[in-house]
Formats: sequence, structure tokens, C-alpha cells
Amino acid sequence: MSSVIIPKRKIHETAVIHPNAVIGQDVEIGAYAVIDEDTVIGDGCKIGAHAVIHRYTTVGKNCKFFPGCSIGAEPQDLKFAGEKSYTIIGDGGIFRECCTVNRATGEGNETRIGNNILMMAYTHVAHNCVVGNNVIMSNVATLAGHVIVEDRAVIGGLSAVHQFCKIGRNVMVGGMARVAQDIPPFMIVAGDPAFVSGLNSVGLSRAGMPAEQRSQLKKAFRILYHSGLPLQEAIATMEQELDSSEPVEHLMRFLRNVERGIIRTRRG
Repeated sequence: MSSVIIPKRKIHETAVIHPNAVIGQDVEIGAYAVIDEDTVIGDGCKIGAHAVIHRYTTVGKNCKFFPGCSIGAEPQDLKFAGEKSYTIIGDGGIFRECCTVNRATGEGNETRIGNNILMMAYTHVAHNCVVGNNVIMSNVATLAGHVIVEDRAVIGGLSAVHQFCKIGRNVMVGGMARVAQDIPPFMIVAGDPAFVSGLNSVGLSRAGMPAEQRSQLKKAFRILYHSGLPLQEAIATMEQELDSSEPVEHLMRFLRNVERGIIRTRRG
């Protein structure tokens, strides 16, 4: 006769958990936390006191939600009409005190957050955003709706990103920046309005990018920002003058798909 495996859990007696919520093994749920219906909580998650995991949210393994988090609430969007939409959270995320993630607008659409994200206190991810892996959002950083953030980006404290903007891979956004256009991969931006201050060389080195690839990206930076060429001509010049590598190809692919224009360097 086969034995029945009973999940190990540590759930405070005051927590409110809907009967159809799916709770994995080794999950801890703190005092007065609320787990809504139609939710899935992966193995090893820790949900702090007064945190709320709202309907239609799926959480991966080993995530930590600190007190006061609100994950998967209805979007702050006047177009939202109660349709069924989702919030998808990857593995290993850390969601600090009072951070908020809203589910998507539009039937069947998703707000999606990748693996190993760190959202510090009072950060906000709005409806229909797509946030990659290993992203860091510092305190009170805010993403408006439909923002895309690629892997390993760092978004500084008190910064605000306009709706539909794209933030490239390994970008560093300085604190209190106002981002209203796309940020190409591997750049540093700062200011209000935000401007590109250089290549994120230190971040790329820490991420393990080889020196020869960083050298090619420095050439790409000079072509893109110091040549005076329009964007499409700068892309064509990079195609001719740069050695092919995965980072260079990623940068050019990003630039070919820009819709809001890119943030430029400070003039004068």
C-alpha cells in the first residue's frame, strides 16, 4: 500500500487561506496573511504577516514575501472590467515590505516576473509588465503598465518608468530617474529627465562578460551616442564595424525594435 505524502507547512492560525488555493510543501504563512482563491504557492515559499496573494496568481518556488505585500491585485487601470487575467511569479523572488504587483488588463493576459528578482520596500509593478530574471528594484521604484525589463537590470530607488517603455539587459537606472523612453541594453542612465551617462562597464564586468565583448560594446556606445548618426544609420554602422557577438547582436536587435525612441546623452 502506497503512503500518502502530506506537505510540510507552518501556517499561523490567523492566516486566511481559500479552500481551493494550492499550497506547496514547506510553505510558511504568517499572521493575518491572506491567500485568495485560484492561487498557487510553490514549495518553500515564506509569506509574511499581513501579506496578500490575490486571485489568479501563481508563485514559483522559494519566494519570500515580507509583511504588507500585495501580489496580484486588480490593475489600477480604468480599462479593466473584471476580466480574468493573471500574475505569474518565478522562483526565488524576494518581495520586501509593502511592495505591490498588479495583475494584467485584458482577458487572458499576464503580468509576469522572472526568477530571483529583488523588489525592495514600496516598489510597484503595474499591469501587463514583463520583468526578467535577476532584476533589482530599489526602494519605491515604480513601473507603469506594459513596461518590459530585461534580465539583470537594476532600477534605482524612487525612479519612475513610463508606460510601454523597455529597459534593456544589464541596465543601471540611477535613483530618482524619470524614464520616458527605451533604455538600450548595457547602459547607465540617471536624472530627470533621464539621460545616458555611459556604458555599464562595472556591471558587465561583475556579470562575467569577457573583456573583448565589453570592448565591442564600448565601440557600439561611441557609434550610438557620439557619432551624431540617426538611430537607423547607427545600427547600420554597427553592423559593418563591430565583430559579431551575442551582446552586440542583442543590442542591435533591441534597437531595431524600439518604439518610443531611446534615451540620449545629456547635451551641453
